[in-house]
Amino acid sequence: MSDAFNEEGYAALLRAFLARGYSVVGYDDADPAARHLILRHDLDMSLAAAEPIAALEAGLHVKAHYFVLLRTEMYNPFSAAARTTFDHLRRHGHEIGLHLDASLYGGDPQALDDAAAWECRALEDAIGAPVRSVSFHRPAAALLGRRGSIAGRRHTYEPRFFSEMGYCSDSRGAWHHGRPLEHRAIAEGRALQLLTHPIWWAASVPGDPVATLDNFRVERDRVLARELAANCEPYRVARGAAPPAFKGDAHSEQG
Repeated sequence: MSDAFNEEGYAALLRAFLARGYSVVGYDDADPAARHLILRHDLDMSLAAAEPIAALEAGLHVKAHYFVLLRTEMYNPFSAAARTTFDHLRRHGHEIGLHLDASLYGGDPQALDDAAAWECRALEDAIGAPVRSVSFHRPAAALLGRRGSIAGRRHTYEPRFFSEMGYCSDSRGAWHHGRPLEHRAIAEGRALQLLTHPIWWAASVPGDPVATLDNFRVERDRVLARELAANCEPYRVARGAAPPAFKGDAHSEQG
């Protein structure tokens, strides 16, 4: 099996789980004592990176959970491009949840619950579907193993998903706490929640997370330059960029 952090490596990892008799299930159906695998993706940096991973999973007839940040400088979840990605994920049968940065709301449990409810409603408007689950972004220790729901929705660090079953993450672009298939839960035939971040697997530089992020930054700059050219005539003329594909009211251009 390939250990490379790329699409082929991710596909090989999923096939290895399936070959060991694991079933990919959602949070509602996961049994910590069974050979169940929860596929979770936190979209910390890139929405677009989710698309090839979602298609790959669909090709293997498995479904995953994708968690979207609302309050981030990395992407705009209300953009047209984001809606295209969300439609892509839902078309393949995947579920979209909220990736909540709890650090923005202080330590008051009620304030956090209210904020989560507001963000869930906003995300539901963006994706056109219910939001049934929440994952915490870089959670404080107090949130790990937190009992009970948040904003009436399950969260991915409930004991059932975090301590009663195995848990493995590719944070920072590597298996810093051991490879998934070598996890004790797998040796015992128990369930595992596998957290991955699509940016490390889609169009990545295997083994070099910094180079992967540099490539991502370069591509983001290309997108920004294209949008500047499309929305600001002086920039478009100065850079010799092609005019926008649409023909709107010339007086409506703001840049």
